[in-house]
Amino acid sequence: MNFEQEVLDILTEVCQEESVKETPDMDLFEEGLLDSFGTVEMLVEFEDRLGILVPITEFDRDVWNTPNAIIKQLKNLK
Repeated sequence: MNFEQEVLDILTEVCQEESVKETPDMDLFEEGLLDSFGTVEMLVEFEDRLGILVPITEFDRDVWNTPNAIIKQLKNLK
């Protein structure tokens, strides 16, 4: 499985919504698919499954708001 697909799988699980994969530019916060609890869950999953630590202090909701943006940010931290 490629990196992008793995990230999308995690987002689908955390958001409990398959449309995350189909609409990678969807704003997850505006759509109500991600909130503060979901954000923490997502960051824990990234660390556990991808080995990428995202410090909460580095998390900016305006930068980490879409699946594509999240993939880009994670690639920068790899």
